[in-house]
Amino acid sequence: MTLEPAALVAASVGYLALLFGVAFLAERGLVPARVTQHPLVHALALGVYATSWSYFGSVGYASRHGFRYLAIYLGATLSCLLIPVLWRPLLRRTRELQLTSLADLFAFRYPGQATGTAVTLFLLAGALPYLALQVRAVVESARVLSPSASPGVLALGFCVTLIVFAVLFGARHVTPRERHEGLVLAIAFESLVKVVALVLVGVWAVATVFGGFGGLEAWLEAHPEALATLQAPAREASWAPLLVLSCAAAFLIPRQYHVAFTEAPEREALSTATWAFPLLLLLMNVAVPLLLWAGTALGLPGPADFHVLAVPASRGAPALALLAFLGGISASSAMVIVTTLALAPMCLTYLVLPLGYARARSNLYGWLLWARRAFIAAIILAGYGFYRLLDARASGLVDLGLVSFVAVAQFIPGLLGLLFWPRATRAGFLAGLLAGGGAWAGLLLPSLWATPGFELARARLSEALGFPTSEPWGLATFVSLTLNALAFVGLSLATRPSEEETEAARLCASEGPGLARGGVTAESPEEFRLQLEPVLGSEAARAEVASALTGLGLSWEERRPGELRRLRDRIERNLSGLLGPVVARMAVSEALRLDPEARTALADQLRFVEERLRDARGGKVPLEELERVRRYLRRILEDLPLGVCSLGPERDVVIWNAALERLSGLRAVDVQGLSLERLPAPWGELLSRFAAAPEADAELQTMLDGRERILRLHRSLLSPRAPDRGEGAVLLVEDLTERKAVDARLAHQDRLASVGRVAAGVAHEVGNPLTAIASLAQNLRHEDDLGAVRERVELILQQTKRIDAIVRTLVTFSHAGTSAGEARPFTRVPVRPLLEEAAQLARLARKGRDVKCEAVGGDGLEVRGDAQRLEQVLVNLLTNAIDASPPGGTVELVAEASTEQLHIRVEDRGHGIPPQLTRRIFEPFFTTKQPGEGTGLGLALAASIVREHGGLLAIDSRPGGGTTVKVSLPVARRE
Repeated sequence: MTLEPAALVAASVGYLALLFGVAFLAERGLVPARVTQHPLVHALALGVYATSWSYFGSVGYASRHGFRYLAIYLGATLSCLLIPVLWRPLLRRTRELQLTSLADLFAFRYPGQATGTAVTLFLLAGALPYLALQVRAVVESARVLSPSASPGVLALGFCVTLIVFAVLFGARHVTPRERHEGLVLAIAFESLVKVVALVLVGVWAVATVFGGFGGLEAWLEAHPEALATLQAPAREASWAPLLVLSCAAAFLIPRQYHVAFTEAPEREALSTATWAFPLLLLLMNVAVPLLLWAGTALGLPGPADFHVLAVPASRGAPALALLAFLGGISASSAMVIVTTLALAPMCLTYLVLPLGYARARSNLYGWLLWARRAFIAAIILAGYGFYRLLDARASGLVDLGLVSFVAVAQFIPGLLGLLFWPRATRAGFLAGLLAGGGAWAGLLLPSLWATPGFELARARLSEALGFPTSEPWGLATFVSLTLNALAFVGLSLATRPSEEETEAARLCASEGPGLARGGVTAESPEEFRLQLEPVLGSEAARAEVASALTGLGLSWEERRPGELRRLRDRIERNLSGLLGPVVARMAVSEALRLDPEARTALADQLRFVEERLRDARGGKVPLEELERVRRYLRRILEDLPLGVCSLGPERDVVIWNAALERLSGLRAVDVQGLSLERLPAPWGELLSRFAAAPEADAELQTMLDGRERILRLHRSLLSPRAPDRGEGAVLLVEDLTERKAVDARLAHQDRLASVGRVAAGVAHEVGNPLTAIASLAQNLRHEDDLGAVRERVELILQQTKRIDAIVRTLVTFSHAGTSAGEARPFTRVPVRPLLEEAAQLARLARKGRDVKCEAVGGDGLEVRGDAQRLEQVLVNLLTNAIDASPPGGTVELVAEASTEQLHIRVEDRGHGIPPQLTRRIFEPFFTTKQPGEGTGLGLALAASIVREHGGLLAIDSRPGGGTTVKVSLPVARRE
């Protein structure tokens, strides 16, 4: 029985039109969302895995290799069992990072244009044999039913038809990041058609050829060699290569990755795929031996690959034969359409966009859409060209498909590194891909053209390594993956990951952001749009900024630096789905530059944790995600530069981080699990006493390694509102010794600078009493009256005391309040003498200025502190006030007390401080004075000293109306 070629063409075009109608209705929303979004639809769409090599070729493969044809499906089933370990983590990353293709995934983890280009070219090379397989299967299946059909016309017509339908099916949206619900529904429908057709033909064959399953059993008993032919190869050869290849192909070949991750529905569908996808494959497998035995019983000529057509055709069932043919069209067309839809964006992203062809186009979206369509046509035509180049004597359909499976398997090491090995580097990935790809090309591609000399050499190598000569993919899989893994691991260990690679590894592990590289320079979303216009064009720039704002729930009026940084990251991720991560990163880095001086790392980390915990409260985060957040929080504590000691309910050590290890000299492994009291001295007593103290903060001195150190301790309870619940605490330990020493040295240097300024005033001040002493001494030589002599001697002594007081004040002020960071104990300091001495020093320092300096109040008041350091604060404030005052002005130093606080005000009537400088005057080394007139340390040190005394320093300035500096200190309580 034969069919006319026109009938086959009409049936094929009509069937593809039916598929387009299904997709069209879904895209227009005429199919309910509960259908298009149903997990079972997604699981059926994964049936695109079963192409013409499964539909046609499995019977032929079973005739040569027996039950080992099942390995192709058992490997896919094994892959489904790994959904929690491999598929689900990949789905999370592709959604969060907007990675729409396999090339995007690897280019993000192993950053660089070279990675994306290498992956794209390798996937394209690996897909061409598979595309040629589909064309060959359609042509040869058509000739089984219509021998008079022209192979060339059939092949070209099939490819042109698929180009049209591929563009209509999947190149309708601007960006591949949008889900094609119509396409997914059409692929699911195709999966049902090919399963139903294959099972129906198998059952029909049993019924008509053998008279039912009882007749089949009788035939097998009469022909035991039929069953032995299936069993013997399964026992004699290894299943491992096929299991590995099919397990990887189930989610790594471009069409599977596209359906499993890019086209995944919003609701969780992988749980359904765990059982529905293997069940779909099982139903297809059941029919394979039935068709093989039916063809054998009928003595059908030709290859067993097409028994699914030949059996009904030989028994005069044209309708069933046509249904079987359409099942084959389903298997082939679905594979070609989805593969080209997956490869076209990759080619555009990594082969064209880096050349800058899309830069600042007026209609970027339209250009990208038509470029993708052009690549769809080019890829399908490349598959047709590869089909024309194939040797007619090339192996069966399955053998041809395995060439592509071995190619895709080369991504296994890189994928494992992406998920589980942060140390993996781009150099290692590229080296592994080059080594494995070279072995694949050298061992398998020549066999597609049936070169006898090559076949003989490969057979000898297979025998030497213990692989069967009839299955070259076993040798190719072993050699290529071994070389790949060795190069990947070896070069990754030999090279150091860049900062970009480290950050990508952290994001791929969902550990949250690492150290932020700075804040954005733009101050509004509108500036984002303007900066993106030269790169994306006006329309695309506005659309992308608006989309990112909507996704984050922000408005165009946003001005907060932290939110603008989030907006930049969201724009980059959205562009990653449109242009690929490499080009997106280049575009955003060029347009939306960062300020490397801005420090936002801790805020980004805490924001990540807060978002994940908020999602957890809403039930959006699975348990494994919460566990990842817990590990991330622990890593933050471990990496803090402060010493962290986390305590359990029984005050046992849970975390003893690296900073505390360095400070204490105690290793974490030695102290974890010990109670605080059992820690080695002095830490046991020190921490246990502080943990039990009522104060949550303390600063104390202790001896460590023979040195006296100043430590600041802080305690945070896990249940601050119910401290008695015993849920643990966190102790923070900070070593202030070096900082105190630096502060003391800076303060002393500033004090010496002040002494230098005071010196001129002292010389003038001392000159007057010295002149009086000289005059009195000269008069003594001529004085005979004893009373007059005594009077003049008394005057000399008074002037000497005056000089002594001036010099003593200068010497006392020049001495540091602390030495090498060792704190002097605080004492009770009378306020009135402190004010008078500070005013005198300020007058001496600014002797040449016609400005009065008056001290008011403070009688009977006392504070606790270091008199010399407090005096330094007041001298700094007074000299600044004198410098700011006009000639003839007055600076007042006023002290008054409230119930608990002493307030000292330094008031001048100068020109005031401009508002734009108010926030910076406390920065170290910032000064508005001319070079050489100020160190820029005065106010910074003054604020630091006041804080050490438990006080606060505030400034109230009115431009043109003077400045008031207010120092608030705790009043010393009466003893």
